[in-house]
Amino acid sequence: MKLERAKGTKDVPPEEEIAKQKIISILKRTFELYGFSPLETPIIERMETLTAKYAGGSEIMKETFKLTDQGGRELGLRFDLTVPLARFVAMNPHLKFPFKRYQIGLAFRDGPIKLGRYREFWQCDADIVGSKSMLADAECIKMALDFFKKTGIDIVIEVSNRKILDGIMESLMVPEKERNGIIIAIDKLKKVPLEDIKKELIIKGMYEKQINEMFEIFDMQGSNEEKIARLRSIITSATGIEGLDELEQLLAYVKSKSVTFKPSLARGLEYYTGTVFEIFMKDETIRSSLAAGGRWDSMIGQFMENNETPAVGISFGIDTITDALKLKKKIMPVKTLTKAYIIPISTEKEATKLADRLREEGINTETDIMQRGVSKNLDYANSLEIPFAIFLGKEELKIKKYKLRDMKTGKEKLMNEKDLIKTLKK
Repeated sequence: MKLERAKGTKDVPPEEEIAKQKIISILKRTFELYGFSPLETPIIERMETLTAKYAGGSEIMKETFKLTDQGGRELGLRFDLTVPLARFVAMNPHLKFPFKRYQIGLAFRDGPIKLGRYREFWQCDADIVGSKSMLADAECIKMALDFFKKTGIDIVIEVSNRKILDGIMESLMVPEKERNGIIIAIDKLKKVPLEDIKKELIIKGMYEKQINEMFEIFDMQGSNEEKIARLRSIITSATGIEGLDELEQLLAYVKSKSVTFKPSLARGLEYYTGTVFEIFMKDETIRSSLAAGGRWDSMIGQFMENNETPAVGISFGIDTITDALKLKKKIMPVKTLTKAYIIPISTEKEATKLADRLREEGINTETDIMQRGVSKNLDYANSLEIPFAIFLGKEELKIKKYKLRDMKTGKEKLMNEKDLIKTLKK
């Protein structure tokens, strides 16, 4: 039998997992600085939840992994963390608003595979439920700016509002029933050649004149303020004007040169109702987005069958961010988290006691459990780049001292337990 992984999945060796966990740690700290609390939801959801009218929409259902349990119930693997959150809020009507949660977990999509895109992937979401204010949208974007500054990745945040796109299409007299399909096609602009997009738009009901006028609007240059001013002379619908007003408020709250208004930004998921944004590497080393999000005011209310419950959030692609940091050499591989490796020389019992003592002090410690000689133990410590080795033989026991070797310099020093702990804690 030939051993292979499932397509679109990957093994993550310890040195990569250590790097990923560092990123997750920064994300958690950033979320908690902004008042978000952790939440966990199941990987498996009922298909009726995933296929709800305001869930992922028709396009994402093509990429949903489907299964049936032994009771014949139709289930699916979650394709994001937003739909499970909406279900959770709907099932817990007594939550206090704003409800600010973050969740880190696996999601699954049976889609195309490329660098930075997998079929099994980690998502890390933060959402604010219960507030219509653009202050909530701004908080999500500020949080992203904060996180990426900490990681050292130069980013561009493309931002727009779905109401603006709706207003543009209304000004071009595109029928409302055709707009969702057109938005899904526009969302492929970074992934599919422009001519292919135009052909798809014609199939979806747009005329060539409408398409050309729409792309002329999309290609407008200038500052964020200049683009908004020009669109105010084009868009006349109440929905479109509302979108421009919301975007103007958002940009007033977020003052950053990294944020740019992009009228063509669509975000393919049908549940977005207002603000939308995507975050990319500035130099486009990886073309997939590192994070994305927006406002989704309709989904929770659909599950609850009552008035709309406003929500806005952001999703970070941990795998893609990890790939970006590796390419930029912002994170270096670390093979182990062990700080000290004890090499017993016929002193296994005493070595175990020393290991226990060091661990009590919070020092990551290993001791030889393979009963190897000194030379092979040093090879092992070197192969994992463990910083320190501790030799423990009969002579050391007699004088109640330990021989500590700095594995980088090769320097050795005898020291008592107190000094040993002090050195390893540095």
